[in-house]
Amino acid sequence: MSAVDFESFVRDLARLSGEAILPFFRSAIGVENKAGLGQFDPVTEGDRAGEAAMRQLIKRTFPAHGIVGEEYGEENADAEHVWILDPIDGTKAFIAGIPVWGTLIGLARNGHPVFGMMHQPFIGERFWGDGAGARYEGPAGSRHLMVRPCEGLAAATIMTTSPRLFDSETRGRFDAVEARCRTYRYGADCYAYCMLAAGHVDLVVEAGLKPYDIVALIPIIEGAGGIVTSWDGGPAAAGGRIVAAGDRRVHAEALAILNA
Repeated sequence: MSAVDFESFVRDLARLSGEAILPFFRSAIGVENKAGLGQFDPVTEGDRAGEAAMRQLIKRTFPAHGIVGEEYGEENADAEHVWILDPIDGTKAFIAGIPVWGTLIGLARNGHPVFGMMHQPFIGERFWGDGAGARYEGPAGSRHLMVRPCEGLAAATIMTTSPRLFDSETRGRFDAVEARCRTYRYGADCYAYCMLAAGHVDLVVEAGLKPYDIVALIPIIEGAGGIVTSWDGGPAAAGGRIVAAGDRRVHAEALAILNA
């Protein structure tokens, strides 16, 4: 594929998934619970419709590529090129009618994330990157994404989807990092990472993530000049415990506390 062909293809994935998902947003949709007793992990017909639309186009256009998606699992996952899809990252926000959810479209080559897009069809925003650069397109126009400098946690804004992501072991470590930060915000799911890439927040700390929650966001953050790793400083693509920062000084300070 040429760069122009690739960009057109990803835009088609975003457009088709948005067209499939939006009829279910702020509607009287049914919600199923994928989690066990006492937990809540919702899935809607919007999730399924969005992923099905993307899978159909990928398989028709690139039959040799693999696909890993939240709703329909793995197909040819050991291929050189694998698409990692989360049709609605932030389903709890989706069912609450709050537009801080997004469709995550990631591409990995030999297991390494090489491209990612977050598409929010209701607002009409797209954030995308390839590790070398990142861009925004939406109601505010089009521009390059760039993280902001931050000298340390004392000047940082930290985000996480919810403190309930953390278990009894990790909650105390997160609280220790948060206590050192200037301010905090909760509840943004994939938007937290995009706001970091856009230079509006400084640190995102989470746990319990799956690959489809983070792979698409890695090239965006790195392309904007940020850093995203596991809590032990290793690659983030497998999910789990994740820390992302716009400034490496903030990242290093957070890691020191998380691993104390």
